[in-house]
Amino acid sequence: MQEVGEMAEAYCVKCKAKREIVDAREEMTKNGHPLLRGKCSVCGATVCKITSAKK
Repeated sequence: MQEVGEMAEAYCVKCKAKREIVDAREEMTKNGHPLLRGKCSVCGATVCKITSAKK
């Protein structure tokens, strides 16, 4: 897991809107796809965004 410096956006299910990810970190799903996981900047719920693989 690595910390991500730039701000990314993900859809928050609780707010029902796109929000910035706070404390974003890179992770891998069980089947090997990369994703960003962090907290919603407004409500604090956990949000995830699937990202593309870096080549």
